[in-house]
Amino acid sequence: MAKGLYTPGEFRDNCGFGLIAHCAGEASHDLLMTSIEALTRMTHRGGIAADGKTGDGCGLLFQMPDGFMRRAAKDAIGVELGDLFAVGMLFLSNDSDAEAHAVKAIEHALSSRQLAVVGWRDVPVDPTNLGPIARENMPVFKQVFVEPQGQSKEEFDNELFMASRLIERAIASNSENYLCSLSRRVVSYKGLMMPVDLPNFYPDLNDVLMATAICVFHQRFSTNTLPRWPLAQPFRLLA
Repeated sequence: MAKGLYTPGEFRDNCGFGLIAHCAGEASHDLLMTSIEALTRMTHRGGIAADGKTGDGCGLLFQMPDGFMRRAAKDAIGVELGDLFAVGMLFLSNDSDAEAHAVKAIEHALSSRQLAVVGWRDVPVDPTNLGPIARENMPVFKQVFVEPQGQSKEEFDNELFMASRLIERAIASNSENYLCSLSRRVVSYKGLMMPVDLPNFYPDLNDVLMATAICVFHQRFSTNTLPRWPLAQPFRLLA
């Protein structure tokens, strides 16, 4: 029933969410690209700021691309990763002193759980397709490579979870800081861009070694918060 100019049945104010998985667990770059294409088809499900380019947040949570991360670690820090490794994806303050403080706090949190910090990588990004709101608040994007110190897979997973909780607390004083993911199983790429611009903003996503057998994608719609980088979804465990 119409109420003035408003017809409730014509409006769908919910996030867009989806998942694609290969039934046999075969990882491929094609599956990642298909997920991004599916995400772009849900652009209408997300909020868009008044600048017309800053999205309410969209992104991907997918299986750790082993080959890509091994090459990235070798290229960035000259290190061959071991059999077991994890990657942390982080948004950090663009103030250099605050960033350095956060990096130190993160390394301390990891070492307190007997996890070895192998090195850091600056994630390449292209902000030219961002809207002005997103660009003005854009954080620094970093990945930290982590290895166990004698733990089994299960113990490694447990320590990574505990470390993630410690990191959250350690960097919470600056609202720009955010731990997107810290895992040996999955990694998250997300932000305040339109879905179609996700692979343009993160060149990593266009690499053929970015292979996965499962991908969760999410286009956010918020009714009570302004767009912020840390609020982009998917989150570490849930969309």
